[in-house]
Parts: sequence; structure tokens; C-alpha cells
Amino acid sequence: MTATSNLSQSASPNGDATFALGGDLAVNRVGLGAMRLTGQPGNFGPYAAWDEGKRLLSRAVELGINFIDTARAYGPQWNEKLIAEALHPYPDDLVIATKGGIDKLSPTDLVRDGSAAALAKQIDEALINLRRETIDLFQLHWVDPNTPIEVSVRAMDDARRTGKLRHIGLCNVSIEELNRAMAVAPIASVQNRYNILEREHDAMVDLTAAAGIAFIPYGPLGAHPMRAGAPLSEGVSAGVMSPAQTALRQLLDRSPNIIVIPGTTSIKHLEENAGAGGGKM
Repeated sequence: MTATSNLSQSASPNGDATFALGGDLAVNRVGLGAMRLTGQPGNFGPYAAWDEGKRLLSRAVELGINFIDTARAYGPQWNEKLIAEALHPYPDDLVIATKGGIDKLSPTDLVRDGSAAALAKQIDEALINLRRETIDLFQLHWVDPNTPIEVSVRAMDDARRTGKLRHIGLCNVSIEELNRAMAVAPIASVQNRYNILEREHDAMVDLTAAAGIAFIPYGPLGAHPMRAGAPLSEGVSAGVMSPAQTALRQLLDRSPNIIVIPGTTSIKHLEENAGAGGGKM
């Protein structure tokens, strides 16, 4: 599919239910973005409704969601700790992705540091926070303007080679940056902002699909599907799917390598989102 194709079109009309992340981790293509389970404002501090957050995470697993996305910057670190408290010991098929390269000093103060020393420290702390011996997927949250992406990727690959990481991913990257990273180490995922109206990364979707790399759009519901100009599926027009479900469904139908990670603090909305993928609910 070319970068100019309509998002509502798909080579696989119903989409594949799972994607082999990194070639060996079968994940259901409707996951959960856990960022909102943090303190407010600014996703800073522990989630105020801690026990409710644990219940939401447990319900996600019950629904068949087996891919959860978090990051060091969410809290910072509190989100990772919440996931571990809610779900450890983990189901055998649960895949947890986290991110590093950013430290959050306040609700509005983010510091990028993709140096080898910083990433090594953050990986060790993520292992402790998540109560894991190996992190399934560790992604560089943002490219550090003061550190070449090759240096950051090499540091993550060193951790992969020693068994601390299983797979490496990148967030908020250009095609040029992805190509530079792939020259250093295998890349399992790219996470950029993308939804049915925000289409800047169409070409990245196609490139990653051809390379067998997961594309994990964040902000998948950022463009409400009922807004003017948004393409609607027949399902939502007929009242079969909700607006949120049709937004997610059209992303899933866009390319078989897309894994959506809508975030929510509501179990009702979690169940609605899971329905876009035809889960257990």
C-alpha cells in the first residue's frame, strides 16, 4: 500500500488479529497505553486512584490485551511500578514495552538524555520497577539532540546482547533516523503520533510494514472520527461500531503491522476499545 492510500482501505479487510513483535512475540493488535494512569496534571507523580488503576490493568488482561505500553517518563517511573504491582507475576504471554531517554523533573520539565550512561541506568531501573529479568521491548522515547542516535541504539543493543532487553524500538523518529538506527542494530518497533486525520507518518507505516517492524501509533484517538473530514467506515455509519472503535478499526485495517495503544482511566472505555479488535469481551 502506498503512502497516499486511503486509511479506510486495507489489503486485509478484517486485519490480522496478532503481530509478531520482533519476529517472536505474538501480541494482540489492540493494546493499552498506560500513560494516563499517572498523577495529574502533567502525568506527574503516582496515579491518585492507585487501586482503580490496578483493577483497570487486570481487566485489560482479562479482555485479552497482552501488550501494555509505558515509559520511564510516566510519573516518572510510577507507571512502571503500578503495572508491576497490578500484574506481577505476569501471564506468560504478556508483553510490556517501556521507554527511556527522558527524565521528567516536573509536569512541564522534560530532559532528554540518550547517552549510553543514562540509558544503561534507566534500563536497570526499569527492570527493578517492572520486576522483570528481561524487558520485552525498550524504546528510545525521543532522540537526544546532543547524542547521535547511533550512540543511543548501540547502548540499547549492548543491553539486548547481555539479556536485559529482548527487543529495541524507537519513538518520534524520522525515516532517516530509522535507517541510521537499523544500520546499528535490529529495530522491532517505531512509535510515532498517527491517527485517522493526522497522517504525517504514512510513509513510515509502509516502510515499517515492508521491514517487518511494528508501527505503534500513539494518540490513535487524537482525531475524533466524527470530526468534519474524517473518513467513516460503514460500521460506524450503520451504528455497529462506536466512533472510538471505528477510529481504531481503521488504523488496524490500514496495515497489518499496526498495534494500537489507546489509553484510558475508564474500564467502560477500555472494554469499548478492546471491542475494536474483536477481543474476549
